Amino acid sequence: MSKTEPKQQPDRGGPAQPLVIVKDLKKHFPIRSGLLGRQTATVRAVDGVSFSVRKGETLGIVGESGCGKSTTARLLIGLIEHDEGRIVFDGEALGDDISLKDMRKSMQMVFQDSYASLNPRLTIEDSVAFGAKVQGLSDPAGRARDLLARVGLDPARFARRFPHELSGGQRQRVNIARALAMAPRIVILDEAVSALDKSVEAQVLNLLADLKQEFGLTYVFISHDLNVVRFISDRVLVMYLGEVIEIGPAEAIYASQAHPYTASLFSAMPSMDPDHRTVEPPLSGDPPNPVDPPSGCRFHTRCRFAEPVCSQQKPVLAPFGADADHLAACHIHDQASGHSLAKEDAIS
Repeated sequence: MSKTEPKQQPDRGGPAQPLVIVKDLKKHFPIRSGLLGRQTATVRAVDGVSFSVRKGETLGIVGESGCGKSTTARLLIGLIEHDEGRIVFDGEALGDDISLKDMRKSMQMVFQDSYASLNPRLTIEDSVAFGAKVQGLSDPAGRARDLLARVGLDPARFARRFPHELSGGQRQRVNIARALAMAPRIVILDEAVSALDKSVEAQVLNLLADLKQEFGLTYVFISHDLNVVRFISDRVLVMYLGEVIEIGPAEAIYASQAHPYTASLFSAMPSMDPDHRTVEPPLSGDPPNPVDPPSGCRFHTRCRFAEPVCSQQKPVLAPFGADADHLAACHIHDQASGHSLAKEDAIS
């Protein structure tokens, strides 16, 4: 590490302290209409989300489009302000013990659109060096060239190029280098590889794994591709209509899904086995309107196991089976809701 290279913020809480704790996070967007712009409704994009991100892990977040994955990511990094809830970074509450500016030094984000994320008027070197310049670090250009080399871009060839002169995979490597410029402890990757060709996607995923090891990073990885999530994630969080419905170790969730929605989501994965064909769609219908979500369990309107209690009472995250780290919010595992072994077997 060079003398001008920024160092990560110190580990304050120790290895057992989660790096990020999110508690009851909410974000509602108003819908306005008319000449006066009066609020007529509210979109409950994120509605009481709670989870933690452990140090050194990769937490994968999956779910249908519109479930609140990207909004959650933007709330974490402070691009939009949350309405309710708390964010705790390494034991320090945002707004009370640590400012957003200080937290952002340790938290960076890589977006899906690699071109829109870069200033078209800045060279690649200037884009990567911008954060170091703002923070007043010495030799930001040297730092930028070093990072370009670490993400697989020869500085002699690429440093003075502009974004439009690069391919999508090369631009995403630049965005990764820019995210690392401030030596963050956690990087949020919002569909960071979904727009890439499969061969390039594999290269970038391997690069992310190497960088995580080299820099001691923690990842929050958002994706629609369940195979990619399984490859890179230590734990998986499943969202539905603004809520967390299941979370647990990646291999445990891929082996046995506790929530009917998670089971439907995973059964839609393409199979290479010609004898294992999807004859009927695993899940029918569109998600309910987030402006007026169903009462109780929000999935009950599409769930084949739904019972009266599902529309009357909201389920809470509770351990599934013997694994205390595998949690699901579903009445089907509750004796009071008419739990039966046959239903549990059908899900898993």
